[in-house]
Amino acid sequence: MSTSRVPLGTFVHARSGDKGGNANIGLWVRQDPTGSEDPERRSARIDWLLGFVTTERVRELLPETAQLPVEVHPLANLGGVNVIVEGLLGDGVAASTRFDPQAKALGEWIRSRLVDVPDELLDPTPS
Repeated sequence: MSTSRVPLGTFVHARSGDKGGNANIGLWVRQDPTGSEDPERRSARIDWLLGFVTTERVRELLPETAQLPVEVHPLANLGGVNVIVEGLLGDGVAASTRFDPQAKALGEWIRSRLVDVPDELLDPTPS
């Protein structure tokens, strides 16, 4: 199976935020707004995302989580996963020294990370 190294955000959306000292990241497979996407391809993208996003993978993509508890909750019916990183923000927003103390940019940070994606899941490159 051939793969290409592309940003995770190539077909994955994200939303992130905080709850106390914990960061919360939702990742889900982009849906074609025209409704013309092949349902089998969308299903294959969802399966890939659910298998790809593991605790270990989150720690690889977000090195600042290496020593923190990370939970990954698959949400297959929604086409995504929910990731909780405990303690990333220390005692919470008011006490955090992070550049992004509310973890609002964490979703975009993980979307920017380069990952190997099977070529059949990617949109064809226009010639």
